Amino acid sequence: MATKQVRYEALVRALHGDLYRYAYWLTHEKQVAEDLVQETFLRAWRALDSLKDEKAAKSWLITILRRENARRFERKRFDMSEYEEASIMDTQSMTTEQVIENQWLRNKIAQLPAEYSDPLVLQVLGGYSGEDIANMLNLNKNTVMTRLFRARNQLKDALEKEPEQMRLLHE
Repeated sequence: MATKQVRYEALVRALHGDLYRYAYWLTHEKQVAEDLVQETFLRAWRALDSLKDEKAAKSWLITILRRENARRFERKRFDMSEYEEASIMDTQSMTTEQVIENQWLRNKIAQLPAEYSDPLVLQVLGGYSGEDIANMLNLNKNTVMTRLFRARNQLKDALEKEPEQMRLLHE
């Protein structure tokens, strides 16, 4: 039992921050993100014996977190407009222009279909490789790479369609 406890505590210490950042990106709400991470680690504790490869722990935990987030929506449909948008970054150190650009980009990513936004967020925010993302999402690596390419192209197209708005941000 002590070995399980030690493994668990090591996982929490090593990966709590990464899981929280991803959960916050998914939920845009500090308390909900904290709850998701807590539920994720609770489920991880219960299933820790099934984790055979410690190198796969991060992917395993992200998968649990994504499933927990899906369960949250199964239990209750949230009206996302009720959530007050908060920034995970220190907005005090950002210019107003950077905050606006950041918000614009977040909104555009949120408008992407989940099949494109999920891999993009995992790569950009989580720093995962295409292979890691493929394992987490149970997809072929080539499918993930195609979705990442399409997600970036859709963001690029959105930026090109709204040059006036972005130009005003830089004035």
